[in-house]
Amino acid sequence: MIRALFVGTLLACALTACSRDAGTPPAAEAPAPQTAAPAPVPSGEPAAPEEAAEAAQASQESVGDTADEASDRSLERLTALPPADELPGGKWKAGVNYKPIVPGQPTSAAPGKVEVNEVFWYGCGHCYALEPFIRSWEKAKPDYIEFVRTPVMWNPVNIAHARLFYTLQALKRDDLHAKVFDEIHTRGNMLVANDDARTRQMQLAFAKANGIAEADFLREYDGFYVNSQLQRAEATTRRYQVDAVPIVFVAGKYSTDVGMAGGQKEMLQLIDALAAHEKRR
Repeated sequence: MIRALFVGTLLACALTACSRDAGTPPAAEAPAPQTAAPAPVPSGEPAAPEEAAEAAQASQESVGDTADEASDRSLERLTALPPADELPGGKWKAGVNYKPIVPGQPTSAAPGKVEVNEVFWYGCGHCYALEPFIRSWEKAKPDYIEFVRTPVMWNPVNIAHARLFYTLQALKRDDLHAKVFDEIHTRGNMLVANDDARTRQMQLAFAKANGIAEADFLREYDGFYVNSQLQRAEATTRRYQVDAVPIVFVAGKYSTDVGMAGGQKEMLQLIDALAAHEKRR
């Protein structure tokens, strides 16, 4: 039953929204520490940019608080936004293409750098569709942009995937980031089960299949670095009140997504514009 529920929510995410509820089966059906088991999912390449943008735009409009609550919060933020923080008039408009974050949140960017933080989930179809665009942008981005990824931390399924993400990061195997997405969305291996031990074995098997020694993987899996990064990811999810992914935060002051920007390519152009604006300040 848990497997059927999780596969259903994963398919719903691919078609509608990767929202806070998308990866969470009802509590009565998920008493175990982990809430999902591996199951086949449709294979294929990421959606075309136009299709992904339309799906993301439709999904983002229905995610989060009630319409009245979201509107009130947006108005409060726009009212409090200093004019100097808005992009100059033109293509991108505050409240339409991006939202100001008031008050701004601290980042870990070095002096003279601007942090761009993508919050994602490996099980999210929209995150998977965005990933090729992110990889291409990352190769050509300005040097002053410090790009970081943060796995969302809504529930045990997200946390299990986040632990894998940070374990690979600790092992300096960032090259496997895209392969995790492919493993889940193309091969149908969710890399998470309904108990911790099985989840560990599934993720270990993936690591070993990609050239990581078992001892190295297990050392980092429960190590200090991974656990401390999970705490930071939890704090980021909470401070930014993340209720849908993928979402991008620039300099701790602005947020945007594919739907608001009008497409994957447009979102990356907007990120560059926001980062350049912040750099000039």
